[in-house]
Amino acid sequence: MLFRRDEWSVDVLWQALRTQWGLTELGIALACFGLGWLAARAVYHRVFAAHPERFDRFLPYVGFRVVMPLVAQVLVIGAASVWVLALARPAHVLPVASAMLFWLAAIRVLAAMLRQAFPAGKFERGSEQSLSAVLWVVFITWAIGADSLVIDWLESVHLTVGKSRLDLLMVITAILWVAVILVGAMWVGRLVDQRLMRIGEIDLNLRIVFSKLARTILIIAAVLIALPVVGIDLTVLSVFGGALGVGLGFGLQKIASNYVSGFIILLDRSIRIGDRLMVDNRVGYVSQITARYVVLKGLDGSEALVPNDTLIANTVINQSYSDKAIWTSLQVQVAYDTDLDLALALMRAAAADHPRLLKDPVPSANVTLFGDNGIALDLGFWVADPENGFMGLKSELNLAIWRSFKQHGVQMPFPQREVRILNPLPTAAETAAGLRPGE
Repeated sequence: MLFRRDEWSVDVLWQALRTQWGLTELGIALACFGLGWLAARAVYHRVFAAHPERFDRFLPYVGFRVVMPLVAQVLVIGAASVWVLALARPAHVLPVASAMLFWLAAIRVLAAMLRQAFPAGKFERGSEQSLSAVLWVVFITWAIGADSLVIDWLESVHLTVGKSRLDLLMVITAILWVAVILVGAMWVGRLVDQRLMRIGEIDLNLRIVFSKLARTILIIAAVLIALPVVGIDLTVLSVFGGALGVGLGFGLQKIASNYVSGFIILLDRSIRIGDRLMVDNRVGYVSQITARYVVLKGLDGSEALVPNDTLIANTVINQSYSDKAIWTSLQVQVAYDTDLDLALALMRAAAADHPRLLKDPVPSANVTLFGDNGIALDLGFWVADPENGFMGLKSELNLAIWRSFKQHGVQMPFPQREVRILNPLPTAAETAAGLRPGE
């Protein structure tokens, strides 16, 4: 009932499909595939349709991906058992369908692991389909018995390095082993990262530090495990130790400096996610802290990648280091005949009613300048949520002040100019009478 390569060949399958019994097996296999697909659709509508965020979690995603092959596999094995026991006929098509379903489940589990190991956006659906196509080629090559020919050809392509003989099969095997172990380490690192990010009792910076340390340790351990597996002696690394140190001292010193600076920033908690920073006259909020740089997102949506060593070596203005509230102000001009006490009271009242401003300390209004056209007043206040921007806030305050001024008859000035004419030209009457201008 199960697939055995030594009892199967393309000729046997072809001969079976040319008979009525073989076509019946094919129909049963296709029906099992269809029922498996319907089962997967039912699971999707029941579990994922209203909660698409569950696709981002490993176990729900991989569980959904294997529903179709597992359900179809159970049906195919059941159908093959009935076919052999009840009809007393050998099955040729159903075992092949069973092998294909097993391989499909394995491909989907592997693709889900790769999707989980890489950061979001790095392993898209196109990459998953490419991986599936390569694995299906491997399966077909193995199923038709052509794997021995491929292996012989890979072994024939070789080169000699010193006393060692390397062939293409050894190189590919080494790359696969290293890739599998590294992907496993990255997958475990992602799981540790997700678990740490859910621990609310620990400071966010410490969680990021522990996450980065766990990933670094896991990757280093994966490399140390992978090298002996592929036949590389670890003592060889001592030969490259000095060269690596020289490389860090010259070409990689900036990268090493950024990496160390990143850990310093996280450990001393001088910069945290959500802080409002001013770096080189650019103001933005810290949206991400990586091993090499800090992502500074401006209010216009643009993102600046600031190297970590810049934040360590230079002066950085952290406007939310101890308190995220920020003081700001807006200016208003009133006419010279205005009751200033009334105008200042109206401005304070407009600010006191706004929900985004702090009530303690209270907003303050002051006379700041006697200008050419009017008296300049300044309204200062503390904003509780500066991350939501200032443009809309100041617009609302200006409108509230304008309405209040209009209601109480407070006039806002407009530019006024006094023009004096020196040595004016005589009029026609003055010229006829022989008089000077103004006589």
